[in-house]
Amino acid sequence: MAFEITNDMLLGTLMPVVVYWVYGGVYTVLGYSCDNYRLHPKEDEDEKNFASKETVIKGVLWQQFRQFIATNLLYMMTRGNDTGASSGQSPSLIVLARQFVVAMLVFDTYQYFLHRYLHQNKFLYKHLHSKHHRLVVSYPFGAIYSHPIEGFLFDIIGGSLAIFLSGMSPRTSAFFSSFSAMKSVDDHCGLLLPGNPFHIFFTNNTAYHDLHHQLYGGKYNFSQPFFAMWDKILGTYMPYSLEKREEGGFQLQPVKECKD
Repeated sequence: MAFEITNDMLLGTLMPVVVYWVYGGVYTVLGYSCDNYRLHPKEDEDEKNFASKETVIKGVLWQQFRQFIATNLLYMMTRGNDTGASSGQSPSLIVLARQFVVAMLVFDTYQYFLHRYLHQNKFLYKHLHSKHHRLVVSYPFGAIYSHPIEGFLFDIIGGSLAIFLSGMSPRTSAFFSSFSAMKSVDDHCGLLLPGNPFHIFFTNNTAYHDLHHQLYGGKYNFSQPFFAMWDKILGTYMPYSLEKREEGGFQLQPVKECKD
């Protein structure tokens, strides 16, 4: 087995990183001029969070570097699931759609149960997952800010399982991982912009995940990043309503009493 990094492997590992920062940058710029669509006032990002933006940026870059190494190792060990590519044939749209759906379901299932366990286990929450929840008021480029061990469990192992079990090639995984990065950034952007396709096609969206980041929502809405099915099946779904604030933006309200 030849251990070499191909152009497709580089595409599969670098493209999601570029998409993450570009998409997050667009939302960051929009955040300065879209106060009427914010879930939290802009100043809350600094006043209510327990991690500085400099710390968050460093943590995310470190996480992305480790993902780059781990994903390329996966490609080399599995030869990139490139049986179709090696024969000179590109997968059909039906095959690509199937791979995307399988990867989304695998990723969602893995992340739901791990995410929920990290909240239920007080030791793991205190020493691992609480780092991500230092961002009570989430913002775009803090989407994957987490403890290094949690980042390994969530994104590196979870993403690798989704790519491997769906049979994606490195080139296909570049688009899936970029789509996942965009969805994760969108879930943490704090903006409810009209016409947002992620809000149209996914009920698990910005407001859904923002509720989970609030102190009253820590036992609800674990599902991420795509579907809300596991929350609804296993009774951890917390519905919510959105009310306009007088000073602009939206106020998120749970529609049932949260249990301690």
